[in-house]
Amino acid sequence: MAIRKIEHIGIMVKDIEASITFYTSVLGLTHKTTTVHTNGIIKLAFLSFPGHEETEIELIQGYNDNLPAEGKVHHLAFTVDDIESELTRIRELQVSLHDTEITTLPNGSRYFFFHGPDGEHLELFQPEKSA
Repeated sequence: MAIRKIEHIGIMVKDIEASITFYTSVLGLTHKTTTVHTNGIIKLAFLSFPGHEETEIELIQGYNDNLPAEGKVHHLAFTVDDIESELTRIRELQVSLHDTEITTLPNGSRYFFFHGPDGEHLELFQPEKSA
C-alpha cells in the first residue's frame, strides 16, 4: 500500500465563486486553480494553505444542487503514487467500488472512488506529473 497523505477534502458548494471568496478571505487559503471537469458540467476549485500546499480543499459545484443547510463534505481523498496498482489492490480486497475505471482530469491528475464500510466516498488520487 502506497498512500502518502490526505490529498484533499472535497466540499460540494452551490456557488463556487462565492465559496472561493469565503475560503480565501475568511480562512486565508490560497486559490490555486479552477477547472471544469471532463463531463463539462462540474466545476472544481482547489485551494491550499499558505506555505503548506501539500493538502488541499476541493470545492465542487454542479454535482448536487440540493445541499442540506449545513453543506456537505463530499469525499476524503488520499495521494498515491501508482493509481493503477491501487485500483488492482482495492479490487483484490473486494472493496465496493464507486468507479470501475480511473478518471483522468484535463491537467493529467488521475483518480477513482470507492466506498468505506458505512458508504462514505473515499478517493485515491494521483496528482499530475510534474515536468
